[in-house]
Amino acid sequence: MPLNPGIRLGPYEILGQLGAGGMGEVYRARDAKLGRDVALKVLPETFASDPERVARFDREARLLAGLNHAHIAAIYGFHDEGGVGALVMELVEGPTLADRVAHGPIPFDEALAIARQIADALEAAHDKGIIHRDLKPANVKVRDDGTVKLLDFGLAKALDPPDATQVSGPASVSMSPTLTAATRFGVILGSAAYMSPEQARGKAVDKRADIWAFGCVLLEMLTGQRAFGGEEVSDTLAFVITKEPDWSALPPDTPAPIHKLLRRCLEKDRKRRLADIADARFELDEAMRPDASLAPETGVAPNFRDTKARGAGHLLPWSLTGAATLAALVVILLWAPWKTPAARTEMRLAADFGANVSLAVNGAPTLALSPDGITLAFVGQNAVGESQLYVRRLNQLNAAPLAGTDGASAPFFSPDGQWIAYFAGGRLKKVAVSGGASTTLCDAASSRGGAWADDGTIVFAPASTSALFRVSASGGKPEPATKLAESEVTHRWPQLLDRGKAVLFTSSRNNGQYEDASLVVQRFPDGPRTVLLTGGYYARYLPSGHIVYIHAGTLFAMPFDLGRLEIAGPSVPAVEGVSAVSGTGAAQVAVNPDGTLVYAAGEGEDINAPLIWLDSHGQTAPLRAARSNWGNVRFAPDGRRLAISITAPQRQLYVYEWASDRLSQLTFDPSNGSDPVWSPDGRDIAFGAIRGSDPAFNLYVQRADGTGDVVQLTTSSPQSRAPESWHPSGKFLTFTEVHPGTGPDQMILPLEGDSKSGWKPGKATPLLANPWPEFDTAFSPDGRWLAYASSESGRPEIFVEPFPRSGGKWKVSTETGGRYPVWSRSRPEILFLALNGAQLMVASYAVNGNSFRPATPRVWGVGKIARLNGQRGFDLHPDGNRVAISGVRQADAQPKQDKAVFVFNFFDELRRIAPVGKQ
Repeated sequence: MPLNPGIRLGPYEILGQLGAGGMGEVYRARDAKLGRDVALKVLPETFASDPERVARFDREARLLAGLNHAHIAAIYGFHDEGGVGALVMELVEGPTLADRVAHGPIPFDEALAIARQIADALEAAHDKGIIHRDLKPANVKVRDDGTVKLLDFGLAKALDPPDATQVSGPASVSMSPTLTAATRFGVILGSAAYMSPEQARGKAVDKRADIWAFGCVLLEMLTGQRAFGGEEVSDTLAFVITKEPDWSALPPDTPAPIHKLLRRCLEKDRKRRLADIADARFELDEAMRPDASLAPETGVAPNFRDTKARGAGHLLPWSLTGAATLAALVVILLWAPWKTPAARTEMRLAADFGANVSLAVNGAPTLALSPDGITLAFVGQNAVGESQLYVRRLNQLNAAPLAGTDGASAPFFSPDGQWIAYFAGGRLKKVAVSGGASTTLCDAASSRGGAWADDGTIVFAPASTSALFRVSASGGKPEPATKLAESEVTHRWPQLLDRGKAVLFTSSRNNGQYEDASLVVQRFPDGPRTVLLTGGYYARYLPSGHIVYIHAGTLFAMPFDLGRLEIAGPSVPAVEGVSAVSGTGAAQVAVNPDGTLVYAAGEGEDINAPLIWLDSHGQTAPLRAARSNWGNVRFAPDGRRLAISITAPQRQLYVYEWASDRLSQLTFDPSNGSDPVWSPDGRDIAFGAIRGSDPAFNLYVQRADGTGDVVQLTTSSPQSRAPESWHPSGKFLTFTEVHPGTGPDQMILPLEGDSKSGWKPGKATPLLANPWPEFDTAFSPDGRWLAYASSESGRPEIFVEPFPRSGGKWKVSTETGGRYPVWSRSRPEILFLALNGAQLMVASYAVNGNSFRPATPRVWGVGKIARLNGQRGFDLHPDGNRVAISGVRQADAQPKQDKAVFVFNFFDELRRIAPVGKQ
């Protein structure tokens, strides 16, 4: 229903109608409160009468209001009154681009200036995950001063019904404005002449639909006619899907970069289409240069005439002779053998990963460059948190996923560049760069790095607390490659040097904080070890004669004598703001032999975080605001106390009484203490630690109030051990024992006595010891059931068995996989962490005799978790209603790492800032 001038909607007085279309009627109105004119877009009556759609529109409008950009018309809010819903927007004066094009083609320089501003606006929106979906000349305003404003940003999605596939009634189809046509695949949204082929087919769209529309708009500005036109909408949609634009309609002096840009924007296969609108800006800038080539991709200048060609033919022999002489002179002058060659200037470029995914940062390196420098491998994460390997050749725009590599981390290339090794599901695997089935090489509990030698062996770290091991690149049983020295807890992130005759790695005495780690180099097989430096991590040797490493989010470089395996000069900062995780010693950086560096930008991960309550409805509340490097969260049976580890700098155990905010330190030994497990009566805490002359973690128990002596439960072993769960009877304690051959196995330790009479451990025996890794055992509150994680399917999944084991086995997790099962004490539920590390899942269950019946898991807490500190950074309170989490933030508040920074001529820059001597 039209609104007449003088009608008021709250503080807004209608002054007159500006336009109308399928997305509503637009009015000029006066905001009486702020004394300014605004544009009111009033929803169609069919929309305004649908409360669910109005609520959805309100939510979308709030999201769009966050788009604060010079070339996007601002959204001030949403007003709903008397059954009339209206979007309050910035009033932009001036004609639309459609008005301008109606008078014919727009001059080239002006058209490119407009296109440049449109691209800026699209880039800003895409960076926030917002797609326009209805870009067309009618939605572009051009002010008298040349400023461009995009209108109706994202409103196509805002006006879309909550369940698009259930739209009823006839489709509202028109050339302009927006058409909406229901199909069995979804809903077509957009204007027919500017729709991408995937929109025209009713398929889901992403930002590449906007890139298609951008190409249509630019082509229309330059030619004065639509890229795809037809008398009927059906004709137009058919042309979009099947036909090419009339490229001959472009002005003859159109520069080659614009020809190239248009063709890449208007690729019908969106996998081949321009992947990021930022790349369009580069082409536009190139075309606006005074020396831009006029030739399209064929290499023939489109404005040459036959007469000019004949004239050029008469001069061709002389031209060739003169050109050859000039070329020879240029070569001699540029070669100038009598001169010292100048260092090339370092160049940096931020580039999209090219697969509509972000980098999956999971505490391990996610980037790898092939030895020839042509292929980038990375671990990408999609919108729902699923991760897998992708490969992108640097001479191509799009990355390709490698099927079957779900949950991958820490990739590295074979010497010939034909294979990628990676870690997933507690195993070391490899996959061909060209794709295909992955091959399991051996078990590896943690993804702590690997390196592939020329002789066909791989050196890797099989666990987070272990030395390095070797395994054949064809698979087999791992053999030790290094040995932990006294008080060392881990060797990780290896790189092979001197054709595999030596290894460079990160060593630490404190698993959980690597700013004070050491960079170590060792000759193989049992040669001397040299500590190169203490106070850095993730070292890499470069053919420039340098070692680079990370400290406080900065990449440092120092000259290195490869022959002597010695430092040959002081360290200097080389690149600031590299994404790194000091909690694991990993960094998102890779370098290829030709001097190209690629890294993900960041300031280094802040491992300090508060403790937070999270309930099943997604509500959060402070538990302890003081920020620290918390981890290994465990509630006492009474729910009033938490056992928790803090790394500052050594990892020690604390007991926290959260109601009184009282924090008491439990362990004081200089070595690490981790993985606390409460006794059933809440009087004692079992934990893992390296103490005395033991080379690996063993099990200990201590009174929770700090009194009495520490009792050692297991004796020295080459394998590290960590406690998992204490049986409600108090008579059994399960623990993980890491074996190089089979990875983590679950053991069970009989216990007699108590803290008063003294604990008397029996002989530990295998509980779950299969060829695949098993971890995270947890006894049910009644002691009848045992939950655990197992990688028998190729990735960790949650299972439940009776205890004692007597047959029967039930899988709890489904699509998400899982780790760290926790039983509720108040209701029949199991909580666990999804493998993406971003969601807590909960599954109800029923018990019928000896049968266990789990329900389909659902998300706990609605939202996503951005980060969990520690190996188990959460625990369920005994009341079953809330979870304590260390270091949680909502994932949608975190910026996505969807770009990599490429640094070209990096070696020349290193030689300038850190000169190397003769080697």
